Amino acid sequence: MRLLALVLAGLLSGCAVTLEGLTLSYRLDFTPAILRFEPDRGAGATYFVGEEVRFFLTLAFPGWVSLVVVDPDGRTYTLDRFYLPRGTHVLPPGAYRYVLTPPRGLHRVRAVYTDSEPGAARLEGVYTDWDARLRLYVEASRAARHQVEETHFYVY
Repeated sequence: MRLLALVLAGLLSGCAVTLEGLTLSYRLDFTPAILRFEPDRGAGATYFVGEEVRFFLTLAFPGWVSLVVVDPDGRTYTLDRFYLPRGTHVLPPGAYRYVLTPPRGLHRVRAVYTDSEPGAARLEGVYTDWDARLRLYVEASRAARHQVEETHFYVY
């Protein structure tokens, strides 16, 4: 029991563990890939049909990001997919714009990060089990690291 406690303490502290001449090396990295994700007016902000929305996204690691919307009717669709370096980004980039259209109500937007290019799997449709669909998406990308962050806004 004491040996197990020693090994666990070593793993959690980030130190090397040595057992009777055997050295185990490891690296645990719990740094999130997505450090910030929100609409330009802040989470929960109000927009009107015809206005533009942009998103601030800060990444700790370079990778692929898909912006996925869940509209008030429960439909899920992908806005865009980007490869982005680490750092802070305004999406969409350049002159491209996201102009808001009905339906009115709560719009949830998810930033789906993967460290490798997503495969052919799409995050579009009406899902009763988002987690199952996300697993298929991540498996198709063969990502070693993935993360999903969600923000929201209202359209009137």
